[in-house]
Amino acid sequence: MKPLLPKPISLLVAGATFFLTAVAAHAQAPAGDVKGGETKAAMCIGCHGIIGYQNSFPEIHRVPKISGQSGAYIVSALTAYKKGDRKHPSMRGIAASLSEQDMADLGAFYSGHAGNVTAAEAPSRTASVAVAALLEKGACNSCHGANFSKPIDPSYPKIAGQHADYLYVALKSYAVDGNHVVGRSNPIMGGTAKQYKLSELKQMANYLASLDGELKTVPQSKFR
Repeated sequence: MKPLLPKPISLLVAGATFFLTAVAAHAQAPAGDVKGGETKAAMCIGCHGIIGYQNSFPEIHRVPKISGQSGAYIVSALTAYKKGDRKHPSMRGIAASLSEQDMADLGAFYSGHAGNVTAAEAPSRTASVAVAALLEKGACNSCHGANFSKPIDPSYPKIAGQHADYLYVALKSYAVDGNHVVGRSNPIMGGTAKQYKLSELKQMANYLASLDGELKTVPQSKFR
């Protein structure tokens, strides 16, 4: 019988495996075209192009800021919606209509919107002792990087400055099992999220949202 690894170490091992798989996937991905993505983003701006816009599924929360995410993360998220690994009716319907090239083009377009704040320039916001312990428990910065804005792999999201209510809903969804309507299937995030109480997930989400980062909502002209 093999000895069991401590949970933080086992999560890091799973992360390394996932990272190597992601690297292989990136090597085969089509190159994105910014102009093509700008045209295709017309289907996205009705939610992601309005500052403060809220989604009501599975509960009311602001839609995520996606401008400034890496192209690889945009592709990864859309692929997960298309496959059903992320359960969201409207997002799955949209993703199902997209080809790999469409996703790459959208990724190229939104990744070009990164804000001017970098992890090195962002002012430090020290977490409370309790929140720091929660983040350390999940080894969160081992994947999401410096200031939680420099992921170790571009297919992982930047989370600094993301909406707190969205982060909370997303974190909860990773802990859901066996639900055909709600949830996200990801072995790393599933193992991480299940370690926490809902109140602890909310504390972490609130802290991460308070950090300066590169994410933002870029309103299209009709919504300015």
